[in-house]
Amino acid sequence: MRKIPVTVITGFLGSGKTTLLRHILSNNNGLRVAVIVNEFGELGIDGEILKGCGIGCDDNGQETEGQLYELANGCLCCTVQEEFFPVMEALVERRDQIDHVLIETSGLALPKPLVQAFNWPSIRNSFTVDAVITVVDGPAAARGQFAEDPVAVDEQRKADPNLDHESPLHELFEDQLSAADLVILNKTDLLDDAAQASVSALIRDELPSHVKIVPASNGNLDLSVLLGLNSASEETIDQRHDHHGSADDADHHHDEFDSVMVSASLMAPASRDSVIAALSQLVQNHTIYRAKGFAALPGAPMRLVIQGVGKRFDSYFDRHWRDGEARGSRFVLIGEDLDADQLQREFDAALGVSATSATSTAAA
Repeated sequence: MRKIPVTVITGFLGSGKTTLLRHILSNNNGLRVAVIVNEFGELGIDGEILKGCGIGCDDNGQETEGQLYELANGCLCCTVQEEFFPVMEALVERRDQIDHVLIETSGLALPKPLVQAFNWPSIRNSFTVDAVITVVDGPAAARGQFAEDPVAVDEQRKADPNLDHESPLHELFEDQLSAADLVILNKTDLLDDAAQASVSALIRDELPSHVKIVPASNGNLDLSVLLGLNSASEETIDQRHDHHGSADDADHHHDEFDSVMVSASLMAPASRDSVIAALSQLVQNHTIYRAKGFAALPGAPMRLVIQGVGKRFDSYFDRHWRDGEARGSRFVLIGEDLDADQLQREFDAALGVSATSATSTAAA
């Protein structure tokens, strides 16, 4: 039987993985794609963003099951058996409805254990890894930081009680590169020629000779470059060097950290700038590594997606609010020592929401 190709997208927090995924889904030319998202946080924000691309919806915009799978309970490489395997079994049952599978890993996932899972007997006859695509934040790598906010990435490991590997950033970076079949040097619009050449040389030192480095801005690449590589990565992954591919490694351990939600009603007197300013103020006052969610702005017919890594925030309108859908703003904050009630009060204050309004919103 035909094996369904699987593309694994890996890379650090803020490198542009979700943007690349949205680009692929928005230009899939009718390809029937199942999506697996390895999400941190209480809300499936990445799942909401992906549904904005029409994945998991029928022609009338009604959500249907079976296209989007969200793994919210752990770093994918550490929960392969508990989280990943049941999803792949479900996809095997629907193989005649699927042309391609996309997997977006968390920023700390090690690709090798995940790819090795495709050699399991119940999976290998139905799927093959078309490619492991590693997304690199060009400007961050040029600064020798590997990620826009290295402290956030370094501390993100504490996000997940299932995370059982703790590695220095440079080792994670090397492991994600060594498993790659294609490397996307992203955000090259923010690099001059000399910086781009320097980063490319840095990356090249960590790659097998046959692996290409492709420059991109916002992951905007032709799908012929991204899909159909036919790498069959599962057949050669054992030959790739890695630092911490074993769960028995002595360095594998974890700590917990906090994931909380703040919200605001549609009636909050907010604009795009004021919402981002309010979130920025929370980041400044607390140990917050990641903020992600969406906002309902007065008079705006579309939902505004806002994502923040460290002090940097990006935003865009992803889709219209649906008829009958409750309009409101919700954001997941990931960090350390976070008090949900305190953060909500500060968020309300930054938006200029009165205590009475905030209480009414919470009661609703």
